[in-house]
Amino acid sequence: MPTTFDVIRRPLITEKGMGVKETEGTLVFEVNSKATKTEVKQAVETIFKVKVSAVRTANVLGKERRRGKFSGYRPDWKKAYVRLQAGQKMPDYVDSL
Repeated sequence: MPTTFDVIRRPLITEKGMGVKETEGTLVFEVNSKATKTEVKQAVETIFKVKVSAVRTANVLGKERRRGKFSGYRPDWKKAYVRLQAGQKMPDYVDSL
């Protein structure tokens, strides 16, 4: 089993991620593409010391990128939406990582 910091790569700090954090009590992370929902749940509970109620994951396909006549693809990656249980304090990303 991978360590907690091998499972969670980084928090996704975007407008959509911050909106979901404020309204639904959900954190958004980029996670290891081989990580399972259970591993993501355990990693978030260990790092942030909160209780997780649900985890949703999505595989994001890499976009095509061009440099002049040369083209290639960015790597595929996995995104996890982690919903905290009601009454849990929403952690700040900067303080915890």
